Amino acid sequence: MRARRGAGGRGPASGTVEGHGGALAVAAARAHGIDTMFTLSGGHVFPLYDGAVGAEPALRVIDVRHEQTAVFAAEATAKLTRRPGLAVLTAGPGVTNGVSAVATAWFNGSPMLVLGGRAPAFRWGSGALQELDHPPLLASITKRAATVHDTDRIATEVDAALVLANSPHRGPVFLDVPMDVLYDRAEVTLPAAARPAPVLPDPDLIAVIADLLVRAARPVLVLGQDVWIGGAEHAARRAAETIGLPVVANGMGRGVLPAGHPLLAGRARVGALGGADLVLVAGAPLDFRLSYGGFGGQGGGPPARVVHLADAPPEATSHGHCAVRACGDLSALFDALTAAWERVGRVGMYRDWAAHVRAAARTAAQSDAPLLGSAGRPIHPARVHGELLRLLDEDAVVIGDGGDFVSYAGKYIEPARPGGWLDAGPYGCLGTGLGYALGARLARPSAQVVLLLGDGAAGFSLMDVDTLVRHRLPVVLIVGNNGCWALEKHPMRMLYGHHVAADLAPSTRYDDVVRALGGAGETVARPEQIAPALRRAFASGVPYLVNVLTDPEAVYPRSTMGV
Repeated sequence: MRARRGAGGRGPASGTVEGHGGALAVAAARAHGIDTMFTLSGGHVFPLYDGAVGAEPALRVIDVRHEQTAVFAAEATAKLTRRPGLAVLTAGPGVTNGVSAVATAWFNGSPMLVLGGRAPAFRWGSGALQELDHPPLLASITKRAATVHDTDRIATEVDAALVLANSPHRGPVFLDVPMDVLYDRAEVTLPAAARPAPVLPDPDLIAVIADLLVRAARPVLVLGQDVWIGGAEHAARRAAETIGLPVVANGMGRGVLPAGHPLLAGRARVGALGGADLVLVAGAPLDFRLSYGGFGGQGGGPPARVVHLADAPPEATSHGHCAVRACGDLSALFDALTAAWERVGRVGMYRDWAAHVRAAARTAAQSDAPLLGSAGRPIHPARVHGELLRLLDEDAVVIGDGGDFVSYAGKYIEPARPGGWLDAGPYGCLGTGLGYALGARLARPSAQVVLLLGDGAAGFSLMDVDTLVRHRLPVVLIVGNNGCWALEKHPMRMLYGHHVAADLAPSTRYDDVVRALGGAGETVARPEQIAPALRRAFASGVPYLVNVLTDPEAVYPRSTMGV
């Protein structure tokens, strides 16, 4: 690739670039701050690899063992760096293997670009190897799915795709390029990498929300992933602290108020939302995780009024009763709301309510102690998290991939900083774990990265420990090994008196799998073995799996099955 930077360019990436289609795509991606390509090798996309290693500086190429891992890793990178991630998938099965991961990014609002190979245009319709029209398959789970038909359009289309992916509401974009078009050469002028201008909120709606707050006695603020992804965590915290709002954190909204913050409802979540008379939901959909927006009503009281703050109009709820729907840049929304409340509210007006929520959270946390320190055998899964909590650094990234085992983690593990928790989100796709861990280790090279796996979830992606080993990326993996699909086994047994297709082999040595792939690990069968095993894992400097044999009869007390 040959690049000539023009003195009159509009940005650091403007200039003329000559090369094959892969070099042009990489140059455009570089302009958006992308430094890593996740992929599984395929001949349809060789020019993208050549463009990556030939760039100045080179684009890091991380090759995985399953395409879903490449997409999940790109999504984790996007979540943690708040820049678009990049996955490259070869044609046909390479693309279809990544579809569930693309859908996960779609439901999570994670900005990323998936570049697909495609059978050559000059042979199209003749039955070439892996010939498949991908965009129709991806159209419903991406912001745009399209084919680039001309080599001299590749850079422009990649640039536009990344702008679109990173514009609220964020999400994945898919482009494929026919093999002959990607291998061909062109000379183009790179567009300057554009950043979307923030959309300011409607001041009249902000005034209405401030008035609702003044008239409320028991308000609650819910913070979701878009608060973090949109860079609004500081404005959100200022608003909560200035107004005095108890906070419930959802998904990557966790950590905006750190563990132990006096306004963090945490373990009092159910009581806070059930007892509220006004709930402000910011950056999260009103889905099953939030009772579809049905709050209040505790003790026979009236339903709470609901305010939905979204980063873009399509994300504002269209179901249920909502007093106000306000859209725009979430930082601007929070700052405007804080300013409006300071004009009409009064300091400490929710002090008693916040103290009530705080006391309930403290009581619930105290009641956790017996399970977090349980000496029972088989091991209760909560004991694993009790030991882990003592070893986590402030900047640790904890990843959950599983059902009951991860549900316990979500209950007990509260991040100390925003950007410290990753889970699959509302789509509930298992198999995110190794890809998320891979992306997290690259995005946070000096932090602890802990992957919590159910033994069922481990079956989806454990082979990609090989990727961690080959690229020398240490991660601590903890498997809650209860030998069953607990999330399905217990409800089915309750409904029918029996269960089907819900058992796994008991005491499987997942640590042996990791050792065979070049990592390390051990199996733990007694509670007192957990802490020493975790300390060895953190000190190892390699992918290390602690395989904890947990009680198959320990059932997470969930209040919803997502319907």
